Amino acid sequence: MGTIFPPHMTLPPLSSIKPSPTRLLLSPPSPLPKSNSLFCSRPIISSLRKNQTLSLKPSLASSGTSWLSHAQQGLAALAITLALNFSPIFLSGNALASEFDVLNEVPAKDSYVVDDAGVLSRVTRSDLKGLLSDLESRKKFHINFITVRKLTSKADAFEYADQVLERWYPSVEEGNDKGIVVLVTSQKEGAVTGGPAFVQAVGGNILDATVAENLPVLATDEKYNEAVLSTAKRLVAAIDGLPDPGGPQVKDNKRESNFRTEEETEQKRGQFSLVVGGLLVVAFVVPMLQYYAYVAKK
Repeated sequence: MGTIFPPHMTLPPLSSIKPSPTRLLLSPPSPLPKSNSLFCSRPIISSLRKNQTLSLKPSLASSGTSWLSHAQQGLAALAITLALNFSPIFLSGNALASEFDVLNEVPAKDSYVVDDAGVLSRVTRSDLKGLLSDLESRKKFHINFITVRKLTSKADAFEYADQVLERWYPSVEEGNDKGIVVLVTSQKEGAVTGGPAFVQAVGGNILDATVAENLPVLATDEKYNEAVLSTAKRLVAAIDGLPDPGGPQVKDNKRESNFRTEEETEQKRGQFSLVVGGLLVVAFVVPMLQYYAYVAKK
């Protein structure tokens, strides 16, 4: 007797049916679905379709939002790139941060010049290295020359020179025979400092003379190479015990006054009175004499 399938029974998918024919014969017939299941199937299908159609809109919105976010990120990156390339602050970043770069960058032992301001020529740097390396080989004193454009963290060159000495040579033993010479090009000033042995070898008079004469006088005329090289020669001569080569002569920039003194004013006033009086006499007396002469003829 064959198996009768009810008209409303849903068949299982073909992929789930195994090739064994005995299972169809031995499996009991599935129970008949209730009548209310027929009415529930269509609303379920329609609701799924509705959910599918509604789910497309958020995906489109999310894709549009992601596109806009990527576009905004690209514009922001472009604006930052343009600001970094064309901003005058970053173009002059080395000038503003030069003093801090010098503090954080400890020079090598065979280096004697840190020209952060970029005002020293190649010849000057070579002459300084030869002069200072010879001094170190003979007297064991190491002198560093530093040029910076301007100072923003310290009040003057002396405080900055002391800060460099403490940063580069933290202990007294390391900085005992070390010297620091700082030249600030924008402020036209300089400073010389060092450890106890260096200060004693140079002497207070030469230290004061180089700070008052060599560095500021020549820097005022923007002769930075001569200022640095003459200072080095003066310090080396003092350490070697040689006569002081001296510094540049200070120019007398005082201008003569255009105002006259009281004596000159009185003298000029008397001369002016005589001239004015003579002109008055000529202006009045001569016409009167001419008039009398004309009347007498008549």
